Amino acid sequence: MVSMSNHTLESIDGVSTIFEHEQPEYYLLFHHETKLGNGFLAFLYLVALAYCFIGLSAITARFFRSMENVVKHTRTVVKIDPCTNAKIVKHEKVWNYTIADITLLAFGTSFPQISLATIDAIRNLGNLYAGGLGPGTLVGSAAFDLFPIHAVCVVVPKAGELKKISDVGVWLVELFWSFWAYIWLYIILEVWTPKVVTLWEALLTVLQFGLLLVHAYAQDKRWPYLSLPLERTERPEDWVPAEAAKCRHENTVHDEYSEIPQVYEENSKGIVDIFSIHSENGAGPAYQNLSDTDAAESCSENFHEEIVPGEDHVLSIWKLQFIDALTLESMESRKLNNIYLRAAKIFWQLLLAPWRLLFAFVPPYQIAHGWIAFICSLLFISGIAYIVTKLTDLISYITGINSYVIAFTALAAGTSWPDLVASKIAAERQITADSAIANITCSNSVNIYVGIGIPWLIDTLYNFIAYREPLRIENADGLSYSLLVFFSTSVGCIGVLVLRRLIFGAELGGPKLWAWVTCVYFMSLWLIFVILSSLRVSGVI
Repeated sequence: MVSMSNHTLESIDGVSTIFEHEQPEYYLLFHHETKLGNGFLAFLYLVALAYCFIGLSAITARFFRSMENVVKHTRTVVKIDPCTNAKIVKHEKVWNYTIADITLLAFGTSFPQISLATIDAIRNLGNLYAGGLGPGTLVGSAAFDLFPIHAVCVVVPKAGELKKISDVGVWLVELFWSFWAYIWLYIILEVWTPKVVTLWEALLTVLQFGLLLVHAYAQDKRWPYLSLPLERTERPEDWVPAEAAKCRHENTVHDEYSEIPQVYEENSKGIVDIFSIHSENGAGPAYQNLSDTDAAESCSENFHEEIVPGEDHVLSIWKLQFIDALTLESMESRKLNNIYLRAAKIFWQLLLAPWRLLFAFVPPYQIAHGWIAFICSLLFISGIAYIVTKLTDLISYITGINSYVIAFTALAAGTSWPDLVASKIAAERQITADSAIANITCSNSVNIYVGIGIPWLIDTLYNFIAYREPLRIENADGLSYSLLVFFSTSVGCIGVLVLRRLIFGAELGGPKLWAWVTCVYFMSLWLIFVILSSLRVSGVI
């Protein structure tokens, strides 16, 4: 592993400074790695970094399954009918869907970036200067979320199909807090305490995430004085189209998250629908579970009934996870006539096999309502993020590329993959555009308030206790410049979404030609951000 340098601190005129650095020795596993050529080493580390991103996508699949199980539950509410005095039993959803979008969905898809930034902060304890990987990755991830993910979501609906935001009020609240997050970050870096972060600034950053939750919930419930007087269009009873909720024995759909063969369907794999948390039925609000294991439930009219698996049932599922991890060819692949396509699928499964075998140790999400699998998945994601930080240090050291540039590009894109997949699924299969776009705006808010706020809080608290010093930002000018570029380009992105709403009546979909024009425009904004930010932090401009 990377041997970190020892910093000797000396107080001069009451100011703690770092004045001595030992030359670090950089290697990943073995010291003899350093004997290889730098070019070959850089290539190996880049391949390892890409493989970590593949693993990140694989564990995210299990994370989404567990998250769905966590939020699908209902509570039993007994009411008295005023006319007949009869008891009416209803199963109401526990999670408010707006809060679920912001917390579990946005937080879950942003957890790779959050864990990477937190690990970078913990490694940096004792240093008066903040690490560059965390903030750079989170700002770069925000740009990736806003531009490429919007670009994908716009073209995903079928030609001519329109999907609009049903609750504009909630979206405006989430958008406001997303924009304010980056304005607040710029104020910290350039206005209040230039190039320095204090303990109180870090604490206020974290607390604003709570304000976002309260404001979004108030808007959803239309609290007086705290919500915008905007009416929302009628919410669909089923946020997932009816054909997607059919019994899996009739219509099995496949996607990237199909990885665990379930007990009820030996040879078919189905959708892990992270957005089924929004489903309701005609009898009253209830969570609808669309996973394969509960296929019998999803084919029934009574969605709120839960299947409580026995111990033998759970052990059978856990055993099947290991069998699936070692299975290189599915029944569907064997039916393919194209030998090259079959070979490609087998090669891909072989590539995934080590990750799948490792993640098979995650307990089935049927246990404890999914909470154990939820926590274990987060731990695995944190472990991968730790390896990613090591590899990034090595690549930056060997190639001489600024760590901020790597964070803006490779790390941001790799760790934002769960955001892309989540929003794509929502844009494809949901009736409205609420969750697809909310995942983007909320993830950007989470990136700042939690992803940067918590790491800065850790470092500032340590520095305050140990040295009575604030946290210094080494490349604050470059980070501030990136924030300005991001803010400018994001105005252009949101402006086009508003224009699409006014012209086509919806943010996503529409005429295929104009959808692709919008897609190219959004990708151009992202390239502008990446190029300008990279040139600035590299000292070229």
